[in-house]
Amino acid sequence: MKYKGSLLLTFCCLIILLQSCFTDKNMNVDVNNAHKKNIAFISKTNYGYHWATVKQGANVAAREFNVDIDFMAPDVEEDADEQINLVNNAIDNKDKVVDAIVLAASDYNKLVGVIEKAYQRNIPVIIIDSQVNTNKISSNIITDNFEAGKSMGNVLLDICGKTANIVIMSFVKGSINAKQREEGLNSVILKYPGIKIVSKEYCYSDTNLAYNIIKNILLKNNNIDAVIALNDIASEGVALAIDELNLEGKVKVIAFGSTTQELNYLEKSVINAIVIENPFSIGYLGVKFAVDAIENKKIPNKYLIETKVIDKNNMYLPENQRMLFPFVW
Repeated sequence: MKYKGSLLLTFCCLIILLQSCFTDKNMNVDVNNAHKKNIAFISKTNYGYHWATVKQGANVAAREFNVDIDFMAPDVEEDADEQINLVNNAIDNKDKVVDAIVLAASDYNKLVGVIEKAYQRNIPVIIIDSQVNTNKISSNIITDNFEAGKSMGNVLLDICGKTANIVIMSFVKGSINAKQREEGLNSVILKYPGIKIVSKEYCYSDTNLAYNIIKNILLKNNNIDAVIALNDIASEGVALAIDELNLEGKVKVIAFGSTTQELNYLEKSVINAIVIENPFSIGYLGVKFAVDAIENKKIPNKYLIETKVIDKNNMYLPENQRMLFPFVW
């Protein structure tokens, strides 16, 4: 009887222990779910290789740091008013509390009010890919656009020398990124009177518009030596026009970005050189810094993403492949 009683006692203890483990496990899951943070990730647009790669970086960070991300964006890059609505909705969302906002602001000034509203609500805001006219943010992760523009100017000198007729294809007029790249480019080329800017155009991040503008200019002017395109979408449109008109080699193309199409044009020598950034890192660090801000960890006020010049000769080097295809490595 004592033996049976001991077995029964042992069995009961085992059941209690198993129930305890099961309950603790469930409780831990509930606690983790209850504390899983939510980040609103608002980019300039959903379209294009650049933003797809930013999103890839953000998703990798979200899995690593166990947070939820809601991706949102206007249909067109210059729609700052729609971005304001998206930020407001994130701040005021009662159904799903937003713990932090990652924002690629379309306008330097227009987003200030809504960013400061988030600050007043104690919602950290991480600005990526651009700058805003307020210090009420937790961090700013940006490409060094001025240096990128300078690099493009130096590449022009290497390819064309100190005498050239050029066209500049920029993207969104008023965009701080476009402005800084233009300023960096001008800091180099304006030193040389022999470099003439025949035209400066804006394609508003529309490949077809960039293609049509450049094609018309080239058909009317047979003395253009080079076209400098200041973002990836502009670069694709410019390269398409050069390729279609069979002007590769005659009209040099200095591009920006690292889309698959751009790399194909680089291999075909339609594009002579590309200044690349690292959109994957921008997305990844945006989420990482947001998590750090939520947890009151120290993060840099400003973080610069470096750029690099890629051409046909160095594009296959391992260190450059890592920048061109970060999601593979």
